[in-house]
Amino acid sequence: MVSVGYTLMCEQAGPKELVDYAVRAEAAGFDHLVMSDHYYPWLESQGHSPYAWSVLGAVAHATSRAELMSFVTCPIRRYHPAVVAQKAATLGVLSDGRFTLGLGAGENLNEHVVGGWPHVQQRHEMFEEALQIIRPLLNGETLTFSGNHYDVPDAYVWDRPDTPVPMAVAASGRQSATLAAEYADGMIATDPEPHLVEMYEQAGGAGRPRYGQVAICYGPDEAECRKIAHDQFRWFGLGWKVNTDLPGPDSFTAATQFVREDDVAQGISCGPDIDRHVEAFGKFVDAGFTHVALVQIGGDSQPMFLDWAQEQLLPRLREL
Repeated sequence: MVSVGYTLMCEQAGPKELVDYAVRAEAAGFDHLVMSDHYYPWLESQGHSPYAWSVLGAVAHATSRAELMSFVTCPIRRYHPAVVAQKAATLGVLSDGRFTLGLGAGENLNEHVVGGWPHVQQRHEMFEEALQIIRPLLNGETLTFSGNHYDVPDAYVWDRPDTPVPMAVAASGRQSATLAAEYADGMIATDPEPHLVEMYEQAGGAGRPRYGQVAICYGPDEAECRKIAHDQFRWFGLGWKVNTDLPGPDSFTAATQFVREDDVAQGISCGPDIDRHVEAFGKFVDAGFTHVALVQIGGDSQPMFLDWAQEQLLPRLREL
């Protein structure tokens, strides 16, 4: 049975609200909770972006059952990889072993706040070095590392859970799927593409978790849901090659100025029709994903969504 998750989306809610939603989602029956890690929202209309790791610590303390995950953290600019290992291990302790460290190569939107955004080839090199640093530190090793991009003269993480924090790596093609298989315990993707799962398994990831995420906008009025999805999620269709390089919310506003409401509604299920939302979720199940987290678009609609999910949506998803 697929693990059904709920997304704590930092771009559309404040820190106290996110902790409250986490508690409600666990009580509603969600199996895992994933949290985005942003410095900026994608669009100004989303209106939020608290520090994910502070919120994750509070969520770990306030919940007791649901698995937790960063979805995803970039360990190449804002955070040094040795520090990422330390805070991931701390989350592992606070959550009693419920935390998985989700990692990706990041976006200019969030990382430029500490300096220039490297070229894609350099980013990939930095990301692999980061994985080479984080993995042994999570395993309890004392690390000395000297690479092209990072130096770690001497590092050891003192507080760790009994079982090392598992890692999952975001994949969009063969190179990143191979990295996920080589260094991590799971793969992450935001598109229900069976070929990503196949590439990951061919590279050595067979039998490991595959994490997906699907955005929906549930509500009683389809027209209102379409409007909300267009207002806050129209960036979603740009694709990661664009999303990784745009520097700020103003850039995303400009890049999406000609995206129509119909364009967004073609890719995101909107409204009260539960069958549409189940179908959107089911695409990831059919593609071979073992864990799928839902994003409910619209910060103000989260309590309503969680009540509806508990009563109607989750029972349907359990049947898949």
